[in-house]
Amino acid sequence: MKILVTGSTGLVGSQLVSSLQEQGHTVSCLVRTQTNLAPHHIYWNPLEQQLDVNQLEKLDAVVHLAGESIASGWWTVEKKERIRSSRVQGTQFLSDTLSRLNHPPSVLISASAMGYYGNRGTEILTEESVAGSGFLPEVACQWEDAADTVLEKGIRVVKLRFGLILSRQGGAFAKMLLPFQMGVGGRIGTGEQYMSWIVIDDVIQIIEYALQNQQLKGPVNVGTPNPVTNLQFTKTLGAVLKRPTIFPLPATLALLIFGEMGDDLLLASTRMEPACLLNAGYSFRYPILKEAFQHLLNTQ
Repeated sequence: MKILVTGSTGLVGSQLVSSLQEQGHTVSCLVRTQTNLAPHHIYWNPLEQQLDVNQLEKLDAVVHLAGESIASGWWTVEKKERIRSSRVQGTQFLSDTLSRLNHPPSVLISASAMGYYGNRGTEILTEESVAGSGFLPEVACQWEDAADTVLEKGIRVVKLRFGLILSRQGGAFAKMLLPFQMGVGGRIGTGEQYMSWIVIDDVIQIIEYALQNQQLKGPVNVGTPNPVTNLQFTKTLGAVLKRPTIFPLPATLALLIFGEMGDDLLLASTRMEPACLLNAGYSFRYPILKEAFQHLLNTQ
């Protein structure tokens, strides 16, 4: 297949590109730096709407992963606008471009996030559940709507609502691991909030699965069938590392340190069920948290 990837230098994108190339696919990457472009790189500037449309002709698929990190830096007005514009405007520009092609791809796989659901307590959330309220749900709705623009062109759209991606190479898990290794980790807030998680290995495999599986379309929850509470997550990680987990981060302190980001990312409860993946017959490689940690940390 000829596949175009955006966000190719990120945690998911970099591993996806390597995996696709190893399988013999021809992979091109949209990049935002014009200097020293590699042969498989295509320059784009989504905010300035700069992209040579001719270089996108006759693609088989597009995987769109680009977007400003939500887990770094205080959520200032400017930061929130970058989060929104990088997702919504970037996706809209890409969708509009694909819709103008004479030979469009057959599928657009576009990133989304469990932030679509907002803080929902113990409610089990499938792809049929309504959106939550607040900044992240609002952005996610606009983000997904922008991807749907290409439906009029007959392109299959898959919107991957990523849960917490576990990887030692980057992301939130890599940042939280050191305190736990030092024995100063602990629950956040009450620890009762649900965390929908998934190992990076499954993320890559699910994207590749979605490329081939015509049954998958629309929103797809990308989390294991076994979400856990923050307390369960904490205790399991401590047990695998053989470290105590007796240093909680009170909710008030989390809000003081991280502000709105802390409320939406650390204290919010999202209990996703991957109904679409299960119905499509996808088999998770690491559905159990303890085994996932053992795999990531090379322990048994």
